[in-house]
Amino acid sequence: MNILGDRIRYLRELNNLSQKRLSDALGLTNTQLSRYERGERNPEPETIKLIADYFDVTTDYLHGRTNNINYTNPDFKNILDDDELGLWFKDIKDASPEKREELKRFWEFIMQNEIKRKSGDKK
Repeated sequence: MNILGDRIRYLRELNNLSQKRLSDALGLTNTQLSRYERGERNPEPETIKLIADYFDVTTDYLHGRTNNINYTNPDFKNILDDDELGLWFKDIKDASPEKREELKRFWEFIMQNEIKRKSGDKK
């Protein structure tokens, strides 16, 4: 069983990366990466950390000690990196249940108006 290699390959394919592109990004040879994925060789601990950092996962996930991928979708990560949106998310997280419900109703209202506007544009 080759959990480490399988997970490296899974993350690479999930991100639509070729072995060449990933190995270049990590400073590895294509042969090294291929051997890691097939379980023929084990990467050094520093290389495992590099791979985990590249994919924004934990080394525990790569080693199979957890199935919690802790993977962040790049689009979601960009949203969280936006200072203004980050404040909105923090405000929502810290809001009382009543405030959250009010924000939810407001958001639904906005989305319904957007649907109506789009259907009106088609006429």
